[in-house]
Amino acid sequence: MSDRSFLFVLGSSRSGGNTEILARAAAEQLPAGVRQRWVDLAGTALPDFQDGRHEAEGWIPSEGEEALRLATLEATDVVIASPLYWYALSAHTKRYLDYWSGWLTAPGSDFKQRMAGRTLWGVTAMADHAEVHAEGLVTGLHHTAAYMRMRFGGVLLGNGSRPGQVRDDERATVRAKTFFAQDAPLALFP
Repeated sequence: MSDRSFLFVLGSSRSGGNTEILARAAAEQLPAGVRQRWVDLAGTALPDFQDGRHEAEGWIPSEGEEALRLATLEATDVVIASPLYWYALSAHTKRYLDYWSGWLTAPGSDFKQRMAGRTLWGVTAMADHAEVHAEGLVTGLHHTAAYMRMRFGGVLLGNGSRPGQVRDDERATVRAKTFFAQDAPLALFP
């Protein structure tokens, strides 16, 4: 039994889309005994983030927010599976990361300390074949990992726009087979 635990955070507005297909292909390669938890943000009751860091009232998370926070803290590896929308993360995914801001400053929070040393990964499908167009998404995830003192395993990129089209991307399929087996270095700001 492995002591690793993966949280796959699905950020697409479409269930079973190309990004999820690619993430599941990579997850199939994880050794037996590695725990996996899948959270579909489109089906999670998570309202827009309200920054209350400077308000006098105490932080009272909703049930959905608290479940997501605990799932994040229980994982050794967090996989952000977000399609590339307008050269960046999806709105669902960005909202989830916005909540990290609140968790950093919640009363009694040790969120940043507990996330340090864990690993952040990305998986994305995009309509364009030019991987350079995903640099904004990759940089955003890398810098998030650097700020949190996490390791960063990079982003598994695949091509696909129509449903299931990513299955035709042979390069992505080959990369998925070893994606989670690579060493993830500590993320550092340039």
